[in-house]
Amino acid sequence: MRDIDQTVSDALAQEERALLARIDQDPGHIAQAAALFSGKTGWVSVVLMITQSVLFVAGVWAGWRFFAATDVLSALHWGLPAAVLLIMALMIKLALWPVMQTNRLLLSLKRLELLVVRSRQT
Repeated sequence: MRDIDQTVSDALAQEERALLARIDQDPGHIAQAAALFSGKTGWVSVVLMITQSVLFVAGVWAGWRFFAATDVLSALHWGLPAAVLLIMALMIKLALWPVMQTNRLLLSLKRLELLVVRSRQT
């Protein structure tokens, strides 16, 4: 009976070591950005990025028309929408940064939890 307990304990220790090795370091910025599009709320990030891309392209197009304008009224006609569209695109992109920070925080909490469990076993 004691051998079975020791075998289970050894297996759990190996599993924990593997898990700690996997989450030992924070993932890079690209990996964190890619993780936004996975999980239960990944579709929201996809919709936000598509919307942000459309707003950015429309803002660049309106900005191009602004710089090509020859009179003041035409410049205002294209310049104000260009500024608004580009600011909206930026705000949508910045809305995803707190999600990345939350993911980093959850990863750190999991790491801390594993360390606490490991210290209790010894």
